[in-house]
Amino acid sequence: MIQWRRGVVVEVRSRWAGAVEYAVRLASGDVVRALGYVDVVGDLTPGTAVLLNTTALERGLGTGGLAIVVAAPDALPPPVDDVTAVPGHVVKARYTPSQTMVLGVDEQDSEHHAVLADADDVAGLPVVVADLHSALPAVLAGVRDAAPSLRIAYVMTDGGALPIDFSRTVAGLREAGWLEAAITVGQAFGGDLEAVNVHTGLLAAHHVVGADLVVVSQGPGNLGTGTRWGFSGTSAGEAVNAAGTLGGRPVCSLRISEADPRERHRGVSHHSLTAYARVALVPGDVPVPLLPGDVGVRVLEQARALCTASRGRLTLREVATDGLDAALRDTPVLLRTMGRGYDDDRAGFLGAAVAGRYAAQLVLAGR
Repeated sequence: MIQWRRGVVVEVRSRWAGAVEYAVRLASGDVVRALGYVDVVGDLTPGTAVLLNTTALERGLGTGGLAIVVAAPDALPPPVDDVTAVPGHVVKARYTPSQTMVLGVDEQDSEHHAVLADADDVAGLPVVVADLHSALPAVLAGVRDAAPSLRIAYVMTDGGALPIDFSRTVAGLREAGWLEAAITVGQAFGGDLEAVNVHTGLLAAHHVVGADLVVVSQGPGNLGTGTRWGFSGTSAGEAVNAAGTLGGRPVCSLRISEADPRERHRGVSHHSLTAYARVALVPGDVPVPLLPGDVGVRVLEQARALCTASRGRLTLREVATDGLDAALRDTPVLLRTMGRGYDDDRAGFLGAAVAGRYAAQLVLAGR
């Protein structure tokens, strides 16, 4: 079921990367926040009639609480004169009304095809894998606290939002110079480089971007059902497998919370426990923040149990958190996870930051 609504743009509220937030007045008179992607619907002005998808907004679902602009029927972007002359044939969001064609970094028309054609190894590249998109700036803060000059690539999988332009986080990190490149894989699109899957995304990060370190996570808006297996974060375990298969060094960032009201996410989330102990099948490191009080005891016990359950595949790495509070408060983007800020759930951000700190130490040790 899709809920369609018609409306008229009344205000341009903000813009970042290739996304624009509008205020749109519906036929009912209500004004809603609506997101439009410039590459899809053009850059709209007040007075433009638009067609909206309001399904997630009206159900109270999704990151951001936004309607999505599907089209501006009377102000369509100009057509391409000869679509066959446009390089690239990789279609993403396939067989949906919004499918888009991009140039894949690994396809025949790409200048990088020869480099990637037989590429099969990332030569020990540290790959930090995280469940939530909100972990990204915290991981980077940990990396930069240890080694601010490292070249970092971000690989965004398709478990959450598909357009990377939805992410204010990525836009802000790019603007601040914290990311060398963003690579969108699977059905996700809009990155500096497009890749068919996580494997070619990692190969591109190493062979094309020349990254010292990679962070992999789904885009904003993860999906969970409150069941053991029904969550999009299982992709974290699959990313660990890809990194290990290609000769990388998987670093498993734990999803941690001291404030989540749901017991299954307190301490180390069951998402991390399932993805890393049950889905991941290759060796990896599990950095654990040394936290004070009961939460620190609980997290360490859960992490030890996780590594034990992996039957030797996962190695526990206790990491000090000194200095990371200052590093996290100095990020160029807002730290927010599951509706909570840094002061609301400090343990969660420290859990991601120690993964970044540990991965940076791996790079420095290998030089």
